[in-house]
Amino acid sequence: LIETHSIIVATGAESNWLNVKGEYEMRGGGVSSCATCDGHIYRGKHVLVVGGGDTAMEDALVLARTSESVTVIHRRDTFRASKVLAQRVSEHPSISIKWNTVIAEILGKPLSSDANDGENVDLDAPAEKVVSGAVLKDVYTGEETKVDVGAVFVAIGHTPTTSFLEGVVEFNPEHAGYVLTQGTSTKTSMPGIFACGDVADSIYRQAITSAGSGAAAALDAERWLSEEGLGNEESDFEAELLADIMANDGRRSAEEYNVYEEAGGRVSGMKESTGATGAEL
Repeated sequence: LIETHSIIVATGAESNWLNVKGEYEMRGGGVSSCATCDGHIYRGKHVLVVGGGDTAMEDALVLARTSESVTVIHRRDTFRASKVLAQRVSEHPSISIKWNTVIAEILGKPLSSDANDGENVDLDAPAEKVVSGAVLKDVYTGEETKVDVGAVFVAIGHTPTTSFLEGVVEFNPEHAGYVLTQGTSTKTSMPGIFACGDVADSIYRQAITSAGSGAAAALDAERWLSEEGLGNEESDFEAELLADIMANDGRRSAEEYNVYEEAGGRVSGMKESTGATGAEL
């Protein structure tokens, strides 16, 4: 049990995944949940984007700038995204849409031997793979189709790691799981608890914005502690201890205090008194 006056919650948010075969094994090898972070790696390749919300639309538009082509995979026949974003995606010449479709499996191929050259190669480890394609499945007919792609971007939302705060702080009613903060600050509904990064940010979800909000949370927490007069126990203890030493029950003044006498007079060797003008050996 750790006692504290203030807590900064920075536990982040987990990407929601498809949980299909090949997905987990190839994360970082063509499977990604951040087109802004990884899109440039797949320049000139065919890529898939899975989802139907604003995030999926934004990812598709970002990838269309550098990829050979982008195919949006959506399990329904309409997008949940805003009308403006959905229209831009529908009209983009490099973006195609597969309605009523899901990914049944993500296919991969072993890394080239050149990528594994070196002395520190574990020959017993399973071969690392990168995305080479995907199996698409029609949700109504069950028909499966294989497509060749270089990457799969999963954009079906995030789940903040905030379940342990249920009943402690208020959550954003418009974004499930995200902690509700006050105004532009990092303050929560519980005094002394501050939230930063992806636990409270349902829009940007970038490392640099999380770092900035983390600094803001530290400043908010420090200011709150100062206003409440908390967090100074160590200095208060030192002040009380010094006052006790100086007083010393009125038996001697500060000038007469001798640390060796306080030890019981059992210390031999050099003895020095704060009241003396020199040292006695």
